[in-house]
Amino acid sequence: ACYRAGIVVHMVTGDHPGTAKAIAQQVGILPTNFNAVAADVADAMVMTASQFDKLTDEEVDLLPTLPLVIARCAPQTKVRMIDALHRRGRFAAMTGDGVNDSPSLKHADVGIAMGQAGSDVAKDASDIILTDDNFASILNAVEEGRRIFDNIQKFVLHLLSENIAQACTLLIGLAFKDADNQSVFPLSPVEILWIIMITSGMPDMGLGMEVAAPDIMNRPPQSKQGIFTWEVIIDILVYGVWTAALCLTAFSIRMWGFGDGNLASGCNKEWSEEIKDCELVFRARATTFVCLTWFALFLAWEMVNLRRSFFRMQPKSKKYLTQWMYDVWRNKFLFWSVMAGWITMFPILYIPVLNDVVFKHKPITWEWGIVAVEAVLFFIGVETWKWAKRVFFRRRARKNPQLTPLEQIPEQP
Repeated sequence: ACYRAGIVVHMVTGDHPGTAKAIAQQVGILPTNFNAVAADVADAMVMTASQFDKLTDEEVDLLPTLPLVIARCAPQTKVRMIDALHRRGRFAAMTGDGVNDSPSLKHADVGIAMGQAGSDVAKDASDIILTDDNFASILNAVEEGRRIFDNIQKFVLHLLSENIAQACTLLIGLAFKDADNQSVFPLSPVEILWIIMITSGMPDMGLGMEVAAPDIMNRPPQSKQGIFTWEVIIDILVYGVWTAALCLTAFSIRMWGFGDGNLASGCNKEWSEEIKDCELVFRARATTFVCLTWFALFLAWEMVNLRRSFFRMQPKSKKYLTQWMYDVWRNKFLFWSVMAGWITMFPILYIPVLNDVVFKHKPITWEWGIVAVEAVLFFIGVETWKWAKRVFFRRRARKNPQLTPLEQIPEQP
């Protein structure tokens, strides 16, 4: 499991070399056919502390790989091993239970002390105490950490994509001028506030509760770049610009495609008898608001996995036509958040005073056809972008086999 997750386990112990070698074979640190490997390879895999300490730092750095097992170790040998890992750009976690482990526990990026058999000195020097003394619990913690990292990425990606979409829609919408040369907003300030706080806010919380991806422990650790990888940054721009383009298209179609294009004066104010000419603008604004609401809700479900299709989130599933239903229902908080965002849209549209005075739009009727077409186009655009990403990463993995564990994407129909 550690190997598949890109975690290399080194055994640095005070035990006899024979004992250390036998234990390492039993737990999978050394291959089961270790006795059959070449002598020079075996010597590189297993060393004693005296052999390792004789090497200078430069000689250690020239080794193809650091030894998997070092026996008869002194505390300083363990510290040197951690330094060697750091010079190779590795993140080092150290487990220990004795007083002699405290220097290395303190020196490692993460020190993990045994809770049951560990000494008080080791516990004080560590960052984490393993209460059950079970190495498998460390893997569980790694999996949970990766799940949290992934969910933060999904949360941020969805949130910033919607922010980019709203900003682009409003900025480009400044070009819509009325007779007084004043800009007519395609979205009112209250509509924007509603989408940020309600429509996007609750699904974002739901994305933070997503379960771990099925292959989360089959990929190497994340780079030190953090959540803002180039993939995430480009995704934010693509989804944000695509959403804004469709919203502006919806506003333009209602204004000029099915209307006379009359951008009447004062349409940024609440509805009144003096601005009856603004009904067209108010209906176009409502159409744009509904489109943006639907896009935000659909995108939340698409963010469950940044690369896989909405219909194939679980690559090993045999439910080719219905798996998406299980995926949608699995995270019930996200499901009901999306449903709440969809249901609350109707009172905002159709309750008098609330719609025209507060939100500055009017009820729509046949405009739902525009919304439906735009929703389909949005869904096709997101799925096409994900497909393009899968093709790109798959081809890059074939050209660079060393990237395969990190970038390989399961084949999808």
